[in-house]
Amino acid sequence: MSDVLARQMPPVQYADVNGVHMAYYEVGPREGMPVIFCHGFPELAFSWRHQLRAFEAAGRWAIAPDQRGYGLTKGPDAVQAYDIEHLTGDIVGLMDHLGIEKAVLCGHDWGGIVVWQAPLYHRDRIAGVIGLNTPFMRRAPVDPIAIMRARMGDEMYIVHFQKPGEADAVLNANVRKAMDFFMRRPAPGEGAASAGLASERTGEESVFPLVRMVQAYDPAVDPRPFFLSDDEFEAFVETFERTGFTGGINWYRNMTRNWERSANLDEMVRVPSLMVMAEKDAVLPPSAADGMEANVPDLERVLIKDSGHWTQQEQPEAVNAALLDWMGRHFPK
Repeated sequence: MSDVLARQMPPVQYADVNGVHMAYYEVGPREGMPVIFCHGFPELAFSWRHQLRAFEAAGRWAIAPDQRGYGLTKGPDAVQAYDIEHLTGDIVGLMDHLGIEKAVLCGHDWGGIVVWQAPLYHRDRIAGVIGLNTPFMRRAPVDPIAIMRARMGDEMYIVHFQKPGEADAVLNANVRKAMDFFMRRPAPGEGAASAGLASERTGEESVFPLVRMVQAYDPAVDPRPFFLSDDEFEAFVETFERTGFTGGINWYRNMTRNWERSANLDEMVRVPSLMVMAEKDAVLPPSAADGMEANVPDLERVLIKDSGHWTQQEQPEAVNAALLDWMGRHFPK
């Protein structure tokens, strides 16, 4: 473990769950309704450090794992071992390890997909869902990769990620540059004009050609401000230099498999839910959450102003206030 990361997180613990040796961090008394924080790409349990501190200060039980293929949780080699059934199963396995019957799940980015899908696969175990940036997404009418390829092109990052090894090699070649590219706020004056994953290309150029953008990236001329301290940035860099990005990219490589295997799922989320939207997220803008009530009837929404994609790290105070307020009303201590 990075020394920097260890200084900023609770003591790491481990649980053998669902075929992986999962690292997790836990705060607060083991009483009341626990919250399990699920990170996205390319992130870690460390991404929730601000929330763990706030929940601990509020006397709330909270857990944040390094999920399958990330950080201190080594994942299998097989790509299909990163499908949504494994990812949601890991969280329920962690709950079993901790003796938790039901929990609220809070997820950001890919972790948001995990937490919205969890009550569909494990209805009796999920008490509530909080999505950060990532809305509930209904099952697509056809393979979602085919839709993205047609709308946004072959170099759109999720489509590009389907090629074995290619994106991994680019990101792994210079982890510091890749993390520098990822971990910044929007440029001053940038708004949320993007249609996000509903974007369509107007010419031959792909939308969101992330791998090519990382290759061409020069941090010295990037106008976007940092939101991480030097120590926090080093914690991410040191971790991904050790692990590489393949584990996380493998989550994306199961999107077709997840679509194929979910044809008969009941797509209603029948638990209290909170959708936290970020005003300036270019990939998952607030408009991405339009119409969610059709599948998530017990839904509240909160908009975090002046935040790009990394909401819980860019605007931790506003996020913490929203989460603790919602928990206090739905699951009082």
